[in-house]
Amino acid sequence: MQEIENKFDKAYHGKSVQELADAPVASLAGVSESAAELIKQALGIKTIRQLGTNQYFLAAQAIAHLAE
Repeated sequence: MQEIENKFDKAYHGKSVQELADAPVASLAGVSESAAELIKQALGIKTIRQLGTNQYFLAAQAIAHLAE
């Protein structure tokens, strides 16, 4: 679980996977509030769960894996 926690701001360490999935995009380490707001405006994504299941991100990830 610590591997996953390291991807989040310290305020989210110790949270359950469910809580992390429902956390705002800005909770990811390195993602600012303003960047999260731009993602929300552009794609309507507000949570980590929405980010991880977004059709465009999933397609890009699949293509990137195939290109390796």
